[in-house]
Amino acid sequence: MRNIPFNKPSIVGCELDNLLKAVDLGQLSGDGKFTRQCNRRISEMTGGATALITHSCTAALEMAALLCDLAPGDEVIMPSFTFVSTANAVALRGAVPVFVDIDRATLNISPEAAARAVTARTKAIFAVHYAGFPAAMDRLAETARDHGLLLVEDAAQALGSSLNGRPAGSLGDMAAFSFHETKNIISGEGGALTLTRPELVERAEIIREKGTNRSRFLRGQVDKYTWVDLGSSMLPGELIAAFLAGQLDHADAIRDRRLAIFDRYATGFADLEDAGRVGLPHAAQGVTGNGHMFYLLLRDIDDRDAFIAHMRNAGIVTPFHYVPLHSAPAGLRYGRADGALPVTDDISARLARLPMFWALEDSAVDEIIATARTWLLQN
Repeated sequence: MRNIPFNKPSIVGCELDNLLKAVDLGQLSGDGKFTRQCNRRISEMTGGATALITHSCTAALEMAALLCDLAPGDEVIMPSFTFVSTANAVALRGAVPVFVDIDRATLNISPEAAARAVTARTKAIFAVHYAGFPAAMDRLAETARDHGLLLVEDAAQALGSSLNGRPAGSLGDMAAFSFHETKNIISGEGGALTLTRPELVERAEIIREKGTNRSRFLRGQVDKYTWVDLGSSMLPGELIAAFLAGQLDHADAIRDRRLAIFDRYATGFADLEDAGRVGLPHAAQGVTGNGHMFYLLLRDIDDRDAFIAHMRNAGIVTPFHYVPLHSAPAGLRYGRADGALPVTDDISARLARLPMFWALEDSAVDEIIATARTWLLQN
């Protein structure tokens, strides 16, 4: 028996050479050659949106919250089925995360639930692209327009995905991406904020640079820089950017490999889905995914936990995802749920993720499928 991890960071190109080049260039703080290279590449991948890499997706979300001008008492609508950073960014501004339910078919924020949750205090909608599949952004954008709200993509998992031919990162006013080691494109830790509204760019640069206008100074637009707004230190160092640049050079190959693994899983479990034994991920109409994740939906929490235990005993790591934020201790303290969230509660109790990473070999995928099928057919 071999051990198959859930994730394994991989070198795919010139990442290590880039690290040496960054040292040779003599600048290891942020906004050097590799930072600019990453910004350009991410802009290209997101349809020309302005891109600013950050030290994490959490930082990008916190920048978005500042750009939304959130203040105590304001509300931001978001799915409960998301990582804590989505809500933390809002709560740190004193605003209230308002948790709504997800769509059962896509596991993304329900546009109907989002529309129902709008109040006079609502300032923005944070839409999460779960599993790399973009949410129903056209319908969410309509709600945002009708009520004068900002629309933010939590695209942590979605770089390289698209909706009706438009890439993730271009579907809202802003988008936050992650390059954590569990994502498709990695730099250990890392993130990016993309902006489709030009009037937000200068303030985003200021927020990212500790609240100073240093970016304008470096471009020669002012003769000195100073503190002009709220902000924090949200740039990554050049070593992070250098590694990320090497990954971005191979973004298409990484996506294609993950999609091939996704398709192999889908084929391997198709008959069990037809028989009603498991649920599988499917892209909605007009959505092109990036192979970020493959999951199984089991019968109930006991079935899910027993499946995870069986796979773990066979040396295969298959974690669940997520504990809903509306029922988490901090979610109860800082946010509120807009009514009952039955789909979120149900899905979070039944979902198990299968291993997915660049270096995962076909033979390992087949072993995962065989091990899972043996248990699923016997239980």
